[in-house]
Amino acid sequence: MATRRNDPDRRDRIIDAALSVIAEGGVAGTSHRRVADRAGVPLGSMTYHFTSMDELLREAFTRFAERVSERFAARLSAVASRDELATAIVDLVHKDLVAGPDDLVLTLELYTLAARKPAFRKITHDWMRRSRAVLEEHVDARTSHKLDALIEGLFIHVSLDPTPHGRDVTRDAVLQFLSS
Repeated sequence: MATRRNDPDRRDRIIDAALSVIAEGGVAGTSHRRVADRAGVPLGSMTYHFTSMDELLREAFTRFAERVSERFAARLSAVASRDELATAIVDLVHKDLVAGPDDLVLTLELYTLAARKPAFRKITHDWMRRSRAVLEEHVDARTSHKLDALIEGLFIHVSLDPTPHGRDVTRDAVLQFLSS
């Protein structure tokens, strides 16, 4: 009689492997087989732990969004002034939001999936809500909404521009925004 292997971290490894596969080949290039291979688990583990690819993608993107949100909150936790807020936002845009080489791709893949499949919008909505809640510790709700959009736009521009602007331009934009 075969004994069952105890592998309590298998589900977590599968989720992390899914993020790696998505970053490498996009959502369209993600399959149960590729994720299982990357996680080093039998293919049957995929359907044991996840009822569908959509469930796996939701779990993976939720984990990714939560990790980014944690970095966001950690960066802003020590802010005590408007000048410190501007500095923290510059660090978010130029360091934290691009902390991993896959962060940009995963962010854009999630946005694309959420644009195509409304069921995935909850992940982006929750992510935005968490970001705005952290920002609301420093600015009013209306400003946090606009500032969150500015941060995302700056992050995308810094990440995709072949000659991205420097920290000084980001800082000027943030200070100008906070002064308006």
